[in-house]
Amino acid sequence: MGPIGIETGNPSASARRIAPDPYLHPSAPIPVQGPGIGNAVRVPLGESGATIFPLILGGAEFGWNVDLESSHQILDTYAELGGNVVHTADRYSGGRSEHIIGQWLHSRGLRDDVVLADRIGGHPDNPGLGSVNLVRAVEAALTRLRTDRIDVLYLDAVADSTAVLEDTLATAEWLVEAGKVRAIGAVGYTAAQLVEARIYASAGFPRITVLDVPFNVLRRHEFDADLRLVAGAQGIAVTPSHALEHGFLSGRHRSREKGSLSYRGAQLAANLNRRGSRTLRALDAVGTQLGVPDAAVAVAWLLAQKLVTAPIVNAYAPEHVEELVKGVGVRLSRSQLSDIARAAE
Repeated sequence: MGPIGIETGNPSASARRIAPDPYLHPSAPIPVQGPGIGNAVRVPLGESGATIFPLILGGAEFGWNVDLESSHQILDTYAELGGNVVHTADRYSGGRSEHIIGQWLHSRGLRDDVVLADRIGGHPDNPGLGSVNLVRAVEAALTRLRTDRIDVLYLDAVADSTAVLEDTLATAEWLVEAGKVRAIGAVGYTAAQLVEARIYASAGFPRITVLDVPFNVLRRHEFDADLRLVAGAQGIAVTPSHALEHGFLSGRHRSREKGSLSYRGAQLAANLNRRGSRTLRALDAVGTQLGVPDAAVAVAWLLAQKLVTAPIVNAYAPEHVEELVKGVGVRLSRSQLSDIARAAE
C-alpha cells in the first residue's frame, strides 16, 4: 500500500499535489485537499487595510544562507499552512532576496493572495530615504519582485537617519498616489519622529501604520516606553523583527561552536551566557508543558505582548516554518509568561 497523503495547503500555493494512489484500499481515508486551517486565521495589520496571518515570513536568509530552491520550499510550506505575508528588504543579499521572492510569487501565481512587505533604504545602488533615491529604490525593488506594487513599504531610518522626514513622507505620498505602494511602515524611527509623522499626516501625507522594532524576550528594552505609548496611541501595528534573536531562542544553539568566527556565530555567542541559558530553560519548560518547540513558545510570548500584531520570523528549512507556525495557536498563561520574563531578566 502506498503512503496516504494529507494536503492542507491552498491548491494554488504549491506545485505539489496529491494524485490518487491506485493501490489504496477502498476503505482507506480519502486524501484531503483544500485550504489549510491557518487560512482562517487573520488579523488586521493596523490601519494599513491589509488582513494578515499573525506571523510574517522574513526573507533575510534567502540568497544568503538559503538557496533559491530551498527558499521556494520554505515559502511553499508557509503558504500551505495559511501564511499570507512575506517580508524582505532591498539590502538583503544585495536584492537577491527580492529576486527569489518575486520569482516564487510569479511562478505560483500568488501575487494577489500575498501581502508583500519591503524594507527600503539600504541598497547600495540607491541608499537612504532622500526623495530621488527612494523613488529609484522602489522602482528597482518592484522590478526584482516582478510586481507593480508593494503592499507595505517600510522606510528604513536605520539605514538613513539624516533624511528630512517631511521630504520622505512627501515622496511616499507620490508613491502611494501612483499605486506603487499601498501602506507605509517604519523601522528605526523614534517616538518623537512618529509624533512628527502623524502631524504631517494631518496635512495630507500618508500615515505610518506599521512599525518594525527589534523585540523579543531578551530584547525588551529596545521597545521602550515612549515608543510603546506613541504606537498604542496612534494605533500602529507592531511587527517585531529578531523574533528568535538570530535563531538563539529556537533552542538549537546552546554551546559555542569551535572555530566559528562567522557573523551569525558571533550573534549567537552574545547570548551564550547565564541569562540566555535561563531563558532557554524557561522556554523548554513551557514547551514541554504544551508539547511545542521552543521557537513556538518564543513566538507565542511575542503574540501575547500588547501592541504586537505579527512577529517577523526567518527560516532555514520548511520544518522550521512548521515549528514557528505552531506558536500562533499557543496561548500562554500568566504564570508561563511571568516565568519566561523572569528568566530573561
